[in-house]
Amino acid sequence: MQSPGRCSTLRAASALILLLITASPAAAILQKGQAAPPIKVVSTSGQQITLANYRGHVLLLDFFATWCTPCSQAIPHLTELNEKYGKQGFQILGMSVDEGDEKSVKSFISARKVNYPVAMASEELQTEYGLRSVPTLYLISKKGIVAEKYMGYSDDTKKAIEAAIKRLLAE
Repeated sequence: MQSPGRCSTLRAASALILLLITASPAAAILQKGQAAPPIKVVSTSGQQITLANYRGHVLLLDFFATWCTPCSQAIPHLTELNEKYGKQGFQILGMSVDEGDEKSVKSFISARKVNYPVAMASEELQTEYGLRSVPTLYLISKKGIVAEKYMGYSDDTKKAIEAAIKRLLAE
């Protein structure tokens, strides 16, 4: 039989472990069904952008890097989606994770004829969105709720994104 002091010590240790687990960065990963964290950025063209600008629209938030091959491969598809669904209430916001190198980001998006706004994603914003890798894309509903999250890019991702856009535009 354990002494009462030992039991309370074990309970306190268990509570501390539980607190540390739930407070860890892994617990902060943004999930489907949660409100999208606020965004306040300036695009590479100087436009002030907030998440509120997109309220009432379906938004695809694309976290990418200029050195990321799958990110580059996604751009033609994203540009196509913007052309196809842009007049129906769909918008894209590119968020570069390249650190402090806006000039190379501008060259990158110009060379690829990106037809949607792009801004630099601060470390704070990356943390709020639980970013772990690029590309990571969040599809945000008209009400500002994360509807889908995609990590990486493939033909399957391409199909899933378009199907989800159609579904969200119909809501």
